Amino acid sequence: RFRPLMRALTLLGLGTLFLTTSCKDSHIDNLEERSRLSDEVSLWPLPQQFQTSPVAFKLSASRFKIVHAPGSTAGPSCSLLQNAFRRYFKYIFGYVNEQGQPRSRVFDSELRELQVLITSTDPECDAYPSLKTDESCKFAVVFLTAFVVVFVVLGLETFSQLVYEDDYGVNNINKTSILDYPRFSHRGILLDTSRHYLPLKVILANLEVMAMNKFNVFHWHIVDDSSFPFLSRTFPNLSQQGAYHPYTHVYTPVDVKSVIEFARMRGIRVIAEFDTPGHTQSWGKGQTDLLTPCYSGSSPSGTFGPVNPILNSTYDFMTSFFKEISSVFADAYIHLGGDEVDFSCWKSNPDIQKFMEQQGFGQDYSKLESYYIQRLLDIVSSTKKGYMVWQEVFDNEVKLKGDTVVEVWKMNMVEEELQNVTGAGFTTILSAPWYLDYISYGQDWKNYYKVEPLSFNGTPEQKKLVIGGEACLWGEYVDATNLTPRLWPRASAVAERLWSDENVKDIGSAYSRLEKHRCHMVRRGIPAEPLFVGHCGHEYSGL
Repeated sequence: RFRPLMRALTLLGLGTLFLTTSCKDSHIDNLEERSRLSDEVSLWPLPQQFQTSPVAFKLSASRFKIVHAPGSTAGPSCSLLQNAFRRYFKYIFGYVNEQGQPRSRVFDSELRELQVLITSTDPECDAYPSLKTDESCKFAVVFLTAFVVVFVVLGLETFSQLVYEDDYGVNNINKTSILDYPRFSHRGILLDTSRHYLPLKVILANLEVMAMNKFNVFHWHIVDDSSFPFLSRTFPNLSQQGAYHPYTHVYTPVDVKSVIEFARMRGIRVIAEFDTPGHTQSWGKGQTDLLTPCYSGSSPSGTFGPVNPILNSTYDFMTSFFKEISSVFADAYIHLGGDEVDFSCWKSNPDIQKFMEQQGFGQDYSKLESYYIQRLLDIVSSTKKGYMVWQEVFDNEVKLKGDTVVEVWKMNMVEEELQNVTGAGFTTILSAPWYLDYISYGQDWKNYYKVEPLSFNGTPEQKKLVIGGEACLWGEYVDATNLTPRLWPRASAVAERLWSDENVKDIGSAYSRLEKHRCHMVRRGIPAEPLFVGHCGHEYSGL
């Protein structure tokens, strides 16, 4: 259906390669050749199908444009597309002004347009990305087609990676055709903003890098024991008393809205995590009677444990709080945590002991945790939100809705856990092998790259329930000074594992491409740490 347009583009002298007509689940036979060709232009993550040729076209900043194709269902009124067009034009040509190179040069063989075609009857210009967003697209040097606008952002990133500078400082792009789509639909980065407060600009900068690496979920672990930086309109004392500072170290409603909108413009979902009943010490500073009083013998010790699960006031609070959260965060899911609950305080409290006896729980405090979690899940369900939980909630046999997403994070017995969770029919994401707060000297990215999420024993139906994974950077030793270089390009290894074909495993090819990709990030102002000794080409260009 696109051939008339492609012929017209050829007549205009823009240069093109016929679009592939392969279907979404087709495969390239010669994976080695695809990797070799992509090494030359450093595509990351590696596309599903990729064809290029030695034929090259020049790009002039004064003449090249990214435009809407005739017949596209999304036009100039689509702010998401217009934002992406401007952003990627600057990525490709922004350095021209910095280096003082001429913008008016005209070439004999020149690419003047990239036409973007949206085919959906509902292009979703103003919609938020979701788990069901279609991320497949077809792409040729002058033509990018996608079902909805969200994928255009990813397609433009691929286009920008195809552009390279020759020995004379001129931008070039080779005649190329790509068919691309992700292997997994959930490709996330978890950032922890409680142990150390992360300024808004740091969060936004990393959302930008996530888009460069085709991650599509920002898992915002926004509060924890250490601090409560989320400024609640309903319960302002939570941050007034629980944040490191009530004015400088909080995320206001405007801040949160900015993060969600900035992410939306890059095809990224924002899933907020409010972890209970454990990890809640900061909550108790601003909410009286929320936490359980701990006892030393028969007397209160003056310390507090997890959320108190036996008081009606606890559930009244959670009802109001999550009603607010469901209205603030646009995504269909909220992460409810449920991990690492310390039972010692519950065991010491005489009122808890009496409640346990009345409920027939005996001395099994995991049943008390399940009692709390079950009531919380019912509260969140009433807001019409789905929920994600850490694996302990499943392990403790809490009754879960069918659309619950279970996150597997414990390193011991990962394959058995995946088998059990998917065997019970639950959607699953994997984070256990990708805790990036653990660091080692040298190229530890290789360990993350070698992970195969579907290596567990399970039926094909079970493996379809594994929808992706997350790279997690917890904040005990991470703040604004070291977050970005610690995260990138190590997280890029996870990005390719979650995007590319399962047979993309060659470490040598990956190193070659990742080294260049890291230089792309550095050139865009991202302080991504080096993989090994060497330098980036732009360090001496223009001297």
